[in-house]
Amino acid sequence: MNSFFSRLETRINAIDSLLCVGLDPHGDDLPENSGQAARDFCLRLIEQTAEVAAAYKPNSAFFEVLGPEGIIALQEVIRQIPEDIPVILDIKRGDISSTADAYARSAFEILKADAVTINPYLGRDSILPFITNPEKGAFVLCKTSNPGAAELQDLVVSQQMHSVNLKGPNRALYEWVADFVRDWNIHDNLGLVVGATQVESLAKVRLNDPRTWILAPGIGAQGGNLPAALRAGLRNDSMGMLIPVSRAISRSDDPRLEAQKIREAINSERFSIRRGKQTAKPSTLSNFQQTIADRLLDIGCIKFGQFKLKSGDISPIYLDLRKLTSHPDLLLQVGRAYWSLLEPLDFDHLAALPYAGMPVATAVSLLGNWSMVYPRKEEKSYGTKAQVEGVFSEGETAVVIDDLITTGGSKLEAIKKLTDNGLIIKDIVVLIDRSSNAKVDLKQLGYQLHAFLTLPDLLTYYQETDLVEKEMISRVRRFLNGE
Repeated sequence: MNSFFSRLETRINAIDSLLCVGLDPHGDDLPENSGQAARDFCLRLIEQTAEVAAAYKPNSAFFEVLGPEGIIALQEVIRQIPEDIPVILDIKRGDISSTADAYARSAFEILKADAVTINPYLGRDSILPFITNPEKGAFVLCKTSNPGAAELQDLVVSQQMHSVNLKGPNRALYEWVADFVRDWNIHDNLGLVVGATQVESLAKVRLNDPRTWILAPGIGAQGGNLPAALRAGLRNDSMGMLIPVSRAISRSDDPRLEAQKIREAINSERFSIRRGKQTAKPSTLSNFQQTIADRLLDIGCIKFGQFKLKSGDISPIYLDLRKLTSHPDLLLQVGRAYWSLLEPLDFDHLAALPYAGMPVATAVSLLGNWSMVYPRKEEKSYGTKAQVEGVFSEGETAVVIDDLITTGGSKLEAIKKLTDNGLIIKDIVVLIDRSSNAKVDLKQLGYQLHAFLTLPDLLTYYQETDLVEKEMISRVRRFLNGE
């Protein structure tokens, strides 16, 4: 028995298209609010776009609002779609198992859809009725494109908040949903809905799951960036995404031509991505490291040019990770980067170094549910006159958290305050190691340095990917070597 996605891929390969045409008979687009008008509207659109449609996605709401004749019109529209083109019924169901079973029978047996969109809020048993038959599929709402999506979908889920055995750091709710869907997808018929307007989320979902199919609405009327979405969400085989477009096609002067243009724009970007992968040199950085490296450059945490340093020297590179505080999405990703280094270590507290290390350590503390302390830059002249803030006991272990390291001198000053107050320090964790000597020097003093990125590796990556001019990279290397 063929799975839903194997059938979808057959259609995609036959016409070389990832375009999913939305069938949304808005009342404003109809000469009258009737089932007949909705039917005619959709059938004309199908006739004009069938050559390039990998799938059709009728939105049930625009039919249901027309009453019984609207439901009859929806049945007729689905019946008229060519047999080899999958139909994804946009109904966003989500209810207890017995009700979900009735919804599934309605969608698949009465309306004859091939797949549906569903809400995972009620958990696994509300989804199973839709995916029991491998030939029928479902796309689970994960990170949607509407403005209010973040109110729930971006909530960071603490390991103390859930009762199931989830592995990994505390993460946004939508990331856990993606993990669940990957585990539930045993029949190759369960995918995700991740908005094309949510590029960072697309990248995270794809990074954690290189296989799952993603329905990515938001291109067209919602203003999603097509190239950015494709680069974030496509699989390595240039598949794995369906791009639904509705109003941009149906409201154009020539829907046939507009659909063709969108299909060609998608394919042009797919070709560009494939060509880039074929010619690119293997990177020393992992996919996750590359994602962080790209964003640090993009928001100006890493700058190239001419910068006067505290020493008076003129440097061709400047690192300022304090900008992370203005980019919470990247700060969360950086927190996950730290978590990957911290998880194997044995410690009782995070020791954040003021000031750049404190927002990072706060993010990490929330992700890992770890206690945080910090040494003050100046000892308090009043109250407790504390050198180290936070709740801790003598003999407990703290791991030092900072943004980057050059010589290690500032770390040693902070470590002395921590040890003078009874804490044991074994490890130092930073995002970027600027120096090739700091790790060796610290090890001789009994401390282990852990860095998510090194400056030499970053320079190599930026040069390989042409993100920074080669001459500028050479200037930075000469400066770092003291030439």
